[in-house]
Amino acid sequence: MTVPQKYQYTSEHEWLDIDGSRATVGVTAFAADALGDVVHVELPETGTLLKAGESCGELESTKSVSDLYAPADGVVVETNDAVVHDPSLLNSDPFGAGWLIRMELTGTYELLSSEAYETLTREA
Repeated sequence: MTVPQKYQYTSEHEWLDIDGSRATVGVTAFAADALGDVVHVELPETGTLLKAGESCGELESTKSVSDLYAPADGVVVETNDAVVHDPSLLNSDPFGAGWLIRMELTGTYELLSSEAYETLTREA
């Protein structure tokens, strides 16, 4: 599994592409593979205040339903309607078209480097 170096990661298998105080957020290929075929995506609404580590949505696959956790404190500024209408984008392109939300970061957060995330997934 390739872990793109340009992103930061959470131990809950989300990636963040941070640009200033904004971040694009998605789930990693590791998470998408573990979920199996994703059939439903529920995302927080634009304007929702997120607190790091709290559930903010759901990902449903043919195997299970999993919570989506907020990777940092912030406010949702955009959601990816394409992935809501075509959840398979999470499986086919988790680091591209399968992104989930964009958020304005408002607080501190603890993230993993790509190397630390690779170590975490190797041990899983």
